[in-house]
Amino acid sequence: MSESLVVCEVDGDLVKKLREFRFRKETNNAAIIMKIDKERQLVILDEEHEDISPDELKDELPERQPRFVVYSYKYQHDDGRVSYPLCFIFSSPAGCKPEQQMMYAGSKNKLVQTVELTKVFEIRNTEDLTEEWLREKLGFFR
Repeated sequence: MSESLVVCEVDGDLVKKLREFRFRKETNNAAIIMKIDKERQLVILDEEHEDISPDELKDELPERQPRFVVYSYKYQHDDGRVSYPLCFIFSSPAGCKPEQQMMYAGSKNKLVQTVELTKVFEIRNTEDLTEEWLREKLGFFR
């Protein structure tokens, strides 16, 4: 039942930006941070970052408000190969207003489907977003 719950649509300009982001040629870490415009019930762009580490990204996320992040990460495999997985991170910190958490949770699946991402992770505490955490999560996709 919750799979079909859609609370907010995704802004058309944001969808276009995310599709372009998916096919970017740069080899650095980059992030698109999104938030929900409550009045318009729309997922919109919050911030964009180039050349940002997981630790720097963590500092950009609000401690008491949910955010969606699409993160292009330079991943060095144990065998020396390099890949650039696109990760979807749902930051839903404890202490958010329940109404806000429900809007974000209800909109997450729609956004993931729109952007066609498979590496979907969730954090409840922004402090958890570290290089080690991300590498561990990505280790399951080898």
